[in-house]
Amino acid sequence: MRSDVITTGVPAAPNRSLLYALGYTKEELQRPLIGVVSSYNEIVPGHMNLDKIAQAVKDGIRAAGGTPVEFPAIAVCDGIAMGHVGMKYSLVTRDIIADSTEAMAMAHQFDGLVMIPNCDKNVPGLLMAAARVNIPTIFVSGGPMLAGRLSDGRRTCLSHMFEAVGAHYAGKLDDAGLEDYEQNACPTCGSCSGMYTANSMNCLTEAIGMALRGNGTIPAVYSARLRLAKHAGMQIIELVKNNIRPRDIMTPAAFHNAETVDMALGCSTNTMLHLPAIAHECGIRLDFDMANEISEKTPNLCHLAPAGSTYMEDLDAAGGVYAVMAELEEAGLLDGSVLTVTGKTMHENLAGAVNRNEEVIRPVDRPFSATGGIAVLKGNLAPDGCVVKQSAVAPEMMHHTGPARVFDCEDDAIAAIYAGKIVAGDVVVIRYEGPKGGPGMREMLNPTSAIAGMGLDKDVALITDGRFSGATRGASIGHVSPEAASGGPIGLVQEGDLIAIDIPGHTITLQVSDEELQRRRSTWVCPEPRIKTGYLARYARMVSSADRGAVLE
Repeated sequence: MRSDVITTGVPAAPNRSLLYALGYTKEELQRPLIGVVSSYNEIVPGHMNLDKIAQAVKDGIRAAGGTPVEFPAIAVCDGIAMGHVGMKYSLVTRDIIADSTEAMAMAHQFDGLVMIPNCDKNVPGLLMAAARVNIPTIFVSGGPMLAGRLSDGRRTCLSHMFEAVGAHYAGKLDDAGLEDYEQNACPTCGSCSGMYTANSMNCLTEAIGMALRGNGTIPAVYSARLRLAKHAGMQIIELVKNNIRPRDIMTPAAFHNAETVDMALGCSTNTMLHLPAIAHECGIRLDFDMANEISEKTPNLCHLAPAGSTYMEDLDAAGGVYAVMAELEEAGLLDGSVLTVTGKTMHENLAGAVNRNEEVIRPVDRPFSATGGIAVLKGNLAPDGCVVKQSAVAPEMMHHTGPARVFDCEDDAIAAIYAGKIVAGDVVVIRYEGPKGGPGMREMLNPTSAIAGMGLDKDVALITDGRFSGATRGASIGHVSPEAASGGPIGLVQEGDLIAIDIPGHTITLQVSDEELQRRRSTWVCPEPRIKTGYLARYARMVSSADRGAVLE
């Protein structure tokens, strides 16, 4: 076994003495040593239950003849970090998580790993680590929270909570109404209840073959989640015995499957950052343009919040990710031959998967739309591309031309929106918020929610080199590449310039002549970095463009 270097033979006697100091017995050290990477903490609602998941995983490992060894991974709650400097530290944790998990796994020579993430950067960070270390690994997440209910019985969620703030500023919601949302939007532990980034990535962990059935959808408060965790603990021993490794599973075909499921589910635009970064660790390049190719062939089958009025618990009851994949495989859109952590092919896994609610999961011949949930746009404003969650855009905004309202940071844009300075027809441009310029590429849920809460989501577009929460809806176009801090054209936009958006045509155009843009470029000077010390300064020096997944170089 891989762990023999610390458990077997005379040279390992000092190593064993330290393991005995931990209370392990000779018998335990003769079994596979399985690292249990728990992201439990007391600040992220999606992680407050992970101690219970970790215990269930360890029970499963012991039942199957292994020895579990738990160690931690960090996680940031994007909702709590939102709207202040803390959001600059969200995306960057993806790489801290990958690096620290790699260090622990390599330093202690585990035979296998069980990853226990749940929230936005934690899931992709651990998938990156799994690909990099490439020892047998399985994922089991903490699960989504249940949808909330307002005092009048209406279901609600975190995206409604953020929009309620905009409605309050617009005078459409009083203090008592805001308090109603506060108390009821997030009623249980778990990742927030819509198809936001955390749930998107947990669902795609199933789609890519690295987790067991139900990982993305079984609610955090259901006992079925604990049973899933025990089965994951048991299954890692099988993966170790058969030496099935992450890169055996995460192949080009598996990533193609993941992007197809992404389009069908209507996942967060953040998947366009995370899937390329995970693929990069596997030695695979995911081209930005691949998204449109897949979207053109893949119908959008689900409209979960914020795109619609259904939630993760509804998707689970309808059959979960496997029911969606079964619809796609039957239509010839999925490669069922790929290997998964069950030790079987995806096709074998999908046997018996049934769509139990055709309003939650539409059949392929009756989709919400004929194309997928995400679109990549290109043009002179974004030569390398930008991303929009088209399944959450109102029909009125699929084509839009309007004057640019330009802001060099998110904070100034939010102040203008709350002050009523943004009007119907405007195109809000927020720049110098990209991976390098932020630094850290903040999510823009506050300004997009303010626009929606004020009733302008069908009249105002927002464009940024930053990114959006999966809870964002409306014509919110992010990841503009190259970013402003790298000399991208978004840095040349001036107040009042007309910007034309054509989402079905996959174009975004700054209606300014090439000669004028060249003149502006000749006088453009990149602003001084906002942060010059610490981790964020190092990150800004190392990070690549958003269209490449914002991987570190």
